[in-house]
Amino acid sequence: MITFGEVHTNLLQHSTALVQEQSSQVLSLVEGEAVLTSRRPSLYAVSPDVRTGVDCWLPSARRRRLRGVGAVVTRAIITGGRIVQASSVIQVVAGERRQPWSHYLANPGVLETVGKLDSADLTSGFLHGHDTDVLNLEAITGRVLDGVQMSDLLDRRPPLRAARTRLRWTAQVGQQPDREVSAVVTVDSPTLRTVELVLAPQDVPAAVAGLCEDLALHDWLLTTLSSLMEAVVTRSGNGQEHVERLRPVLEHLLHLWLPGARVDPRLRPIWDRLEQVPGFSRQWNSSVNWIRDQVSVGNLALLRDLAGRMSVDQPCGR
Repeated sequence: MITFGEVHTNLLQHSTALVQEQSSQVLSLVEGEAVLTSRRPSLYAVSPDVRTGVDCWLPSARRRRLRGVGAVVTRAIITGGRIVQASSVIQVVAGERRQPWSHYLANPGVLETVGKLDSADLTSGFLHGHDTDVLNLEAITGRVLDGVQMSDLLDRRPPLRAARTRLRWTAQVGQQPDREVSAVVTVDSPTLRTVELVLAPQDVPAAVAGLCEDLALHDWLLTTLSSLMEAVVTRSGNGQEHVERLRPVLEHLLHLWLPGARVDPRLRPIWDRLEQVPGFSRQWNSSVNWIRDQVSVGNLALLRDLAGRMSVDQPCGR
């Protein structure tokens, strides 16, 4: 048994942070089903599950033709009224023969193979393959996120520009009962990360998906900060222009850095190790301090400029 998932993360296309009631309205994706919300440690809202039936070939590093049938489960999340995510998950299990659709719809989040399952081949194909005619969680996840961003309740005037990032993950149960949970995170491109997880038998897909959503959110925050910093140091412009480009980070994103706050306690060791290598919070704090310094220097320069102009404008005394 193996679990696949993909998380897309971006800035919500709105000029201000949504209050919790607005987030609930935006995330009402399934009629008659409730949006789950919480206010601690930050505003957090989760849509009902969106189910997408699939009957397709599965990814394969060896180009095997293995069919899979089931229903992918996708949910949308708004954190702090500012960051929106779409997260898809599917658990792949070995099946024997094609069942009626009613069987698969009664077991959402599970995909059964029609043929022999090779977990290693499937994992490699999903994480690193580029075939277009196989299970495509990117398209399914992106469609849900696009739907949220197109809500009539959003004004399409975000305070800053930020790229959408993707985190693609797989999770397998460790072969040795006493083996610790582990994660290998790879930066595949400026906007794509892959994560290969080894878990304990008692770890459930929902908890694993929650861990990956948390990883994706904080990776997006770091990526957004890094992109803004690069834009400031590589583009021409005066100090005030740089300050105006950096200020939205402090006003809209700074308070959303809460790594591991919503992760199942049994999976927290993975976050703890990522805090050591590569050191997510260490990199975040260093970036935030640099941005604060730039804003402070820019503000001081502006004040000096204003003071100089005021002294010039003062009439000479007799």
